[in-house]
Amino acid sequence: MRIALGLEYDGSRFCGWQSQAEGCSVQDALERALGEVAGHPVRVAAAGRTDAGVHALMQVVHFDTNVTRPETAWVRGTNAHLPSSVAVLWARPVAEDFHARFSARERSYRYLLLNHPVRPAAAHGRVGWFHQPLDVARMQAAARYLVGEHDFSAFRSSECQARTPVRTLSRLEVRRVGALVVFDLWANAFLHHMVRNIVGCLVYVGKGKHPPEWLQEVLQGRDRARGAPTFPAAGLYFSGVRYEPRWGLPEGRGRELPFDAELGAVMDSAFR
Repeated sequence: MRIALGLEYDGSRFCGWQSQAEGCSVQDALERALGEVAGHPVRVAAAGRTDAGVHALMQVVHFDTNVTRPETAWVRGTNAHLPSSVAVLWARPVAEDFHARFSARERSYRYLLLNHPVRPAAAHGRVGWFHQPLDVARMQAAARYLVGEHDFSAFRSSECQARTPVRTLSRLEVRRVGALVVFDLWANAFLHHMVRNIVGCLVYVGKGKHPPEWLQEVLQGRDRARGAPTFPAAGLYFSGVRYEPRWGLPEGRGRELPFDAELGAVMDSAFR
């Protein structure tokens, strides 16, 4: 039997998604907890890998098991064995040909950036930070150059193992919510550090270092050295996965609050 799970986690407590020899990853914690419920070792495959410090609002994984458990056991039972920084949100049986990674049609990320002269403390690890005023309209104009199918070599890390740098970025939205600048990105897949490198370049445009057209020059140059430095992981969230309806999975977006208007309003009032 193949089971799909949706989960969220606070990435600041882990060394990333992928299993490590030290057992410090989200995958390690989840597999240990699932093994307790299943009564046998469990290996999971995820829709997307996240780096150390990157969070998830809706990660999707699948695993195989030879035991029968109610869906509530895979949720509440697994959560009972997980640290408080990880939670299974739902569980569904799926067909044997479903794969959390290869069946995904679209993935989304969200980056939350506190735009204020003073660094965050209560929200440390949950938001990025930039101290100079940012012009969101300029950033929105620059973002349009990246939408569509492109070679994103200028936005991939040197450690990226993807076979091709070509990706289709279907949407890239930038908006201000209180004291936050919120970036939402949707693509068929993402390269290593792609979102954080895009955010870094948009911040360069927003602070006036370059005009919006500069982002097109960076994209077409296909040279990582021409872009801005990689932005910190703290404000980055793997926010959802879209699958075809035939798999019968819940809507692929994660829970919005307090990662949108509510957090923005709180941060806005706190920094006035």
